[in-house]
Amino acid sequence: MPVVMSGRFETGGRRAVLIAGPTASGKSALALALAGTRDGIVINTDSMQVYRDLRIITARPTPEEEARAPHRLYGHVDAAVNYSVGHWFRDALAVLGDIAASGKTPIFVGGTGLYFKALLAGIAGIPPIDPDIRARWNALLESKGVEALHAELSRVDPKTASRLMVRDRSRILRALEVLEATGRTMDEWHGDGLPPALDASRAIKIFLHPEREQLKARIEKRFDVMLDGGALEEVRALDARQLRNTLPAMKAHGVPWLRKFFRGEISREEAAEGAVMDTRRYAKRQVTWFRNQMPGWVWAKPEEGAAAVEKALSSK
Repeated sequence: MPVVMSGRFETGGRRAVLIAGPTASGKSALALALAGTRDGIVINTDSMQVYRDLRIITARPTPEEEARAPHRLYGHVDAAVNYSVGHWFRDALAVLGDIAASGKTPIFVGGTGLYFKALLAGIAGIPPIDPDIRARWNALLESKGVEALHAELSRVDPKTASRLMVRDRSRILRALEVLEATGRTMDEWHGDGLPPALDASRAIKIFLHPEREQLKARIEKRFDVMLDGGALEEVRALDARQLRNTLPAMKAHGVPWLRKFFRGEISREEAAEGAVMDTRRYAKRQVTWFRNQMPGWVWAKPEEGAAAVEKALSSK
């Protein structure tokens, strides 16, 4: 059973290592190397790498990489599931419970800021939402558009609406369905949710931050490798399932553009250009979000990441 102290998991005396950064910044390579030197378990902290349908297009670790060290929470969710921060947090707690007994070092790696925030600050304990309520709001989204739903959220929960971008489909839907199902706003739920899983003062927190041109080149090269490595076939198989467009897996970077290519709406070159541009914009948002929302992290260039982790480990 997990060992809990003051609402946080103790990990057998090993300090947890958290490695974040924009997409294509070299996080996974650093985590894998660290797992080898620190007897670690690599734990996915990326909201798209949870989907089993999307190994290539989300740059999940390869089977060969997964064989080099234990990996958890990768590809364990079907694309038809609307997997949330709350789902991930509970899955992560279960992994931490296993680690507490094993004595291994937990290494959380990914680019989803809300996952890291849940680990260090806790999360609202929102109950499961009635599928009928979720389906109704999804239908309204498709028929009326996201701007109309944001306007509705502004009417019924102006505080949450003011924090969300007008086209943030997933979070607008979430706020509306939670309010209807529970009668409480997101802020009210956040006031009495689950406690943090880790002690932020003991965790090693590293944010990899490549130079702008370096990151641009990394993103472009990685997408070319994805296309050559089977991403087209992977997304074609996902497209054939005819899942709802509002599901998180259907919005993974590259997926919407490749689906347009399959329908003959754009060329393969245009699909690649659109996917790369979306990924670059997302990487920029990741950097801005962490800078504003996650103080106390050590920022390092990718080539300096290993040294930054070792320095942090030796200084505490």
